[in-house]
Amino acid sequence: MFTLGEGSAVMSGMPLRTLLAFVTAVLGLALATPAAPAAPVATASATRVVSAASADETPTRRPLALTVQPLERAHAHNDYEHPRPLLDALDRGFTSVEADVWIVGGELYLGHDGPDLTRTLRDYYLEPLAQRFRQNGGAIYPRWRPDFRLLIDVKGDATTTWAAIEKQLAAYPQLFTAYRGGKVHERAVTAVISGNRDLASMQAATTRFSFYDGRIGDLGGPLPASLVPLISDNWTKLFTWQGIGPMPEAERARLRQIVATAHANGQDVRFWATPDLPGPARDALWRELVAADVDAINTDDLAGLQRFLLAEDPQEAQNRD
Repeated sequence: MFTLGEGSAVMSGMPLRTLLAFVTAVLGLALATPAAPAAPVATASATRVVSAASADETPTRRPLALTVQPLERAHAHNDYEHPRPLLDALDRGFTSVEADVWIVGGELYLGHDGPDLTRTLRDYYLEPLAQRFRQNGGAIYPRWRPDFRLLIDVKGDATTTWAAIEKQLAAYPQLFTAYRGGKVHERAVTAVISGNRDLASMQAATTRFSFYDGRIGDLGGPLPASLVPLISDNWTKLFTWQGIGPMPEAERARLRQIVATAHANGQDVRFWATPDLPGPARDALWRELVAADVDAINTDDLAGLQRFLLAEDPQEAQNRD
């Protein structure tokens, strides 16, 4: 006798071969029946973890989980050209991004050779940064307090573009570092104006939400860090070495003197036009920048710089510990 289950018929006298065939068929049908679909899994950026426990909590009360290490020297050059502007850089731990802007009809549009009228600075940078700031309880990366840099490279007219930038930044007073009453009030993001800059207007402003990107000519000069927190310049105009063979000692000494002078004045240092093709030359030059304590390493290769800094920068090894 064999019972299939409660309420099933009892079979007796059935030939063994027939009984085995019947049981096999029933089991096969049961295994073929699809299981109930699993509950949908929430997707998130590489920099956040979503848990069921946090579903009913407001973002300002529960910071996003840190799943990427912030890289203090990582600067995303022409960040807006990546498939996911800003977000790709954040997913790689970058702490500095650069966006070229044009003013058209009072609005700020992204673009290098001209404005892309489908993409604005507000939609691709200001609003996403503000959202992340709220979600992380007042930081761009959770449990990481150093400021995040938004470098805004002005194309076109300096004066009207800067006025429009200031108006938009002022809408986020809790997010952006401000100069007010002769003092710098630090916040999670510091906006720095590069490209076409209106120095006179920025100097005259008693309140502003952006700062001036200086050049080597400003190094050690009268402009204070409260106006010029960053010194940037074209690598090829200052150095001949491109990473092939040893760096000339005179150029190494000059690089370190530039950094030391800037740091003594409370300023950071960045170079553009450094080699950016993967290979030994780029790695060699990046090693010299790290050894000299350059603050922002310029790249379009986000994954490449992330790998390099995690492997080669002692500062990042210390941060991991």
